[in-house]
Amino acid sequence: MGDSNGPREAVTKSSTAKRRDPYEVLQVPRDATDQQIKTAYRKMALKLHPDKNANNPEAAELFKEVAYSYGILSDPEKRRQYDTAGFEAVDLDGLDMELDLSNLGTVNTMFAALFSKLGVPIKTSISANVLEDALNGTVTIRPLPLGRPVSDKVEKQGAHFFSVTISDSQAEAGVVVRVTSVAQSKFKLLYFEQEENGSLGLALQNGSLGLALQEDSVKTGKVTSAGMYFLHFQVYRLDPTVNALAMAKDPDAAFFKKLEGLQPCEMSQLKAGTHIFAVYGDNFFKSASYTIEAICAESFKEAAEKLKEVEAQILAKRNELHEFEVEYREVLARFATVTSRYSQEKQAVDDLIKQREKIQETFSASSLTKKTSNSSSPRANGVDGEEESTSAKDESQPENKDKTSKKKWFNFKVEKNLF
Repeated sequence: MGDSNGPREAVTKSSTAKRRDPYEVLQVPRDATDQQIKTAYRKMALKLHPDKNANNPEAAELFKEVAYSYGILSDPEKRRQYDTAGFEAVDLDGLDMELDLSNLGTVNTMFAALFSKLGVPIKTSISANVLEDALNGTVTIRPLPLGRPVSDKVEKQGAHFFSVTISDSQAEAGVVVRVTSVAQSKFKLLYFEQEENGSLGLALQNGSLGLALQEDSVKTGKVTSAGMYFLHFQVYRLDPTVNALAMAKDPDAAFFKKLEGLQPCEMSQLKAGTHIFAVYGDNFFKSASYTIEAICAESFKEAAEKLKEVEAQILAKRNELHEFEVEYREVLARFATVTSRYSQEKQAVDDLIKQREKIQETFSASSLTKKTSNSSSPRANGVDGEEESTSAKDESQPENKDKTSKKKWFNFKVEKNLF
């Protein structure tokens, strides 16, 4: 008989063979940095976005291919799997796709919102209109002075742009930009930089701003927050959507894979000058309330040092968990075997104890009397009552015969004497 998985494997190999090399799709070298991959993806995604190519089915397919390729190369583990053994080695179940809520439709948006409420992480993309407005220079940019928080509401799938200007000393000390929402709104913190062939001044005038960094809001305590830390050391973001499906299938993986979403932020410092940030409304149906603040880290040196230490410890812990997971699963398999034997041995012991108790109960006078009574009973001796009665009658008949004959003999003698 042939292999039952043959047709399925053939389909998988066929579909795999049709896929193009992700590096070729995104037009980046194999040693491309994360920033180069993101920049290439965003440019191509904006160019091929369905909103801009409503009458071009080919563009829609290319857009899916670009998103699929980015899903592999943007994930360190999936990129390593692909570089090692191609598409067949990539865990497709854990491949995340981004949803464009502005192009999703009401019904699908409702389903996405429902899953999000249930705790399923939903990765969303930025509306093509926002990115295009940034490139075309049709966005309004407000100044955001250091140390002066600004609170506002941004429409869903809309963006508010801010400019932050820092001096040489402030750039050297480090800068932190944070956004929080006490209403627990969903939003994205974005950082834009001038495109090539232009200065920032021209970028502000002519609209050549390109998206460089993106941080999605996460729930921290009673608020949602997102931040960018330009403190001259490597800071990591924790993406909860990484391996979300794999974690759902294996509850134990929820712990071991938790730090798999740890990804290095692409920029660790800012140069002196003016920088553009934006708050993007990522709620499903309503506007997002937020407070944005930019601060100089000069007055937070102790906090910055603690953050640096903790970032290093978290990274080391991720590596430790890789080793511990192997040990844990080996012990877990052994535990399952031992647990099964435990149940069997427990049952065997219980059975032996019950058997012993029954035997012990036989050591009593009442038990012996009962046993003797049973052994002397007709049925215990294997003799039927009727047979025993018949036998008794048969045995008594000769005796009666003798008595009768003797009586007759005596009577005969007496009668003889009388004559």
